[in-house]
Amino acid sequence: MLDCVVERTNQYIESMPKKERKKYGQFFTSKDTARFMAGLYELPIWKQEIRILDAGAGSGILSCALIERLEQVDSIQKIELTCYENDNNILELLRNNLQTCQGNSQKKIQIQILTDNYITSQYLDFNCMLGGNPDPLKYDLVIGNPPYMKIPKDAPEATAMPEVCYGAPNLYFIFAAMGLFNLADNGEMVYIIPRSWTSGAYFKRFRQYFLTKGKLEHIHLFVSRNKVFDKEEVLQETMIIKVRKTDKIPETVTVTSSQSNNDFNNLTSLIVPYSLVVSGKNYYVYLVTDEEKVSVLERLHRFDNTLPDIGLKMKTGLTVDFRNREILRDEEEEGAIPLFYSQHIKQGRVQFPIQKEHEYVVTDQSGLMQENRNYLFVKRFTAKEERRRLQCGVYLSRDYPQYTKISTQNKINFIDGLLFEMSECIVYGLYVLFNSALYDEYYRILNGSTQVNSTEINAMPVPDLESIQEMGRILLKSKDMSEDNCNKILEGYCG
Repeated sequence: MLDCVVERTNQYIESMPKKERKKYGQFFTSKDTARFMAGLYELPIWKQEIRILDAGAGSGILSCALIERLEQVDSIQKIELTCYENDNNILELLRNNLQTCQGNSQKKIQIQILTDNYITSQYLDFNCMLGGNPDPLKYDLVIGNPPYMKIPKDAPEATAMPEVCYGAPNLYFIFAAMGLFNLADNGEMVYIIPRSWTSGAYFKRFRQYFLTKGKLEHIHLFVSRNKVFDKEEVLQETMIIKVRKTDKIPETVTVTSSQSNNDFNNLTSLIVPYSLVVSGKNYYVYLVTDEEKVSVLERLHRFDNTLPDIGLKMKTGLTVDFRNREILRDEEEEGAIPLFYSQHIKQGRVQFPIQKEHEYVVTDQSGLMQENRNYLFVKRFTAKEERRRLQCGVYLSRDYPQYTKISTQNKINFIDGLLFEMSECIVYGLYVLFNSALYDEYYRILNGSTQVNSTEINAMPVPDLESIQEMGRILLKSKDMSEDNCNKILEGYCG
C-alpha cells in the first residue's frame, strides 16, 4: 500500500518543478521516515475508534504509513482521518492515494480532505476569547511534515497566532503549535521539523507554548543534513519529535539518531533525564546523542549563574559595514577610530591593524561607537567544517591608548561589563571558558547552526565572577593561551 503511494509521489516530484513546490514549502517524506514516524506512537489499544489529523498532508505518505501501522492493531475498528491540503497541484494525487489506502484496509476508514488554510481556518478556536468554538474537535493522533517557509510578520498565519509568533516566523512551527492545540489530552503528535526552534529568542514564544502544553517523549536526529528527504536537496538540519499533550513532566526522554532517512535499522539510542534535555528557564532543548554530551551538560549545569547574573553581557557588534560605506576608511586619518572585524582575532588575542580594507571609521554616530575598554571578542560566524564553534580573542584597552572610542563590526560579538569595566583578569577568565572544549561542545549541543547568538550565550551557565577572575590569574601566570591549558584550568572548577 505505502509502496504504491511513494511511487506515485516520486512521479509527481519529477513532473512538478521544485520552484513550484517551493511556493508551498513542500518537501516530501521518504517511505522509511514515514514508517519510522508511524512506529513511534504508543497506540491506544483500548480504543475501537481513532481520530487522526495530518495537516499539510501533501501526497498522504504519512497518513498512509500510520494507517498501515494501525492495520496491525485488532482492537481498532474505525479510523477517522482528516487531511488539510490547499495546493491544487497535489489534491488529486492525495485523493487517489487515500482511496488506495481505504480500499486496501481491513478497517472502516472515513476520510475528510479540507482545502482551507489550516491555520487561518482555526484561529478563532485557537484564540477562543475571540469567539471561537470553546469545545473544538480534538484528535487522538496528529502526524505531520509541515511546510518549511518563512512568512512576513503580518502574514495572516502569523497574526492569527500571536501567542507563538515573534518577528517574521516560519510556517513549520506555526503548524506544530496548531497541531498540538488540535490534539486531545494525552494524545500523541509526531512531526518532522527543523531543529532551529530548540534555542534562541526568535522561537521563545513557540517553545514556551509547545513545551508547556505538551511534553517531549522522543527525539530523533539525523547525522547527515542532506539525506533526510528522498529526491530533495535540503540542507536544513532536521529532527523528528514525538510529543504527548499533558501537564505531567516525564522523567526521561528517548533520543535516537541515524545517518540518514533509510538507516533506521542502525539507530543509536539514549535515555536522558527530561530536566537535562528541556531547560526550565528558557525552554531550550539540548540535543544530546551520547553519554559524552550528557556529561558536558551535567558538568556545566552545576553552575547557577549566567553572564547577566554576574554583571556581564554579550552584545553584537555595532557597525554593519555595507550599510555605512561612507564612514569606512582603509587607512588611519584624523578623527578615525578602529573598526574591529573577526579577522582581527588571532591566536586568542586581538591584533590591529592587519592591513585589511576598511579597518577604520570616521563617525559621530554614538550608536556606532563604544568605549575603549577591556572586552572579550567572539566570532559570530564560523564555517561548518571548522573544529571550533566558539572562537574568541582578548581585547585590552591599554594596547590602544591613543583611542577613547572604538567600533565593532556586527559579525563579531563582544562581552562587556554592564555597570563596571572588566578587569584584565576577568577578560582572561572569560577566555578560559570560551576557549575550552567544554564550552565549545556545550554550545554545539545548544545550537546546530554556525552562528553564535548573544541571546544563547547570555543564557549559558557560568561560574561566579570571583572564580572567573581567578581563572584569568592562572592563565596570565601560565602565559599559555592554548585550548588544552584552558581545559586544565576549567577542570579545577567544574570537575
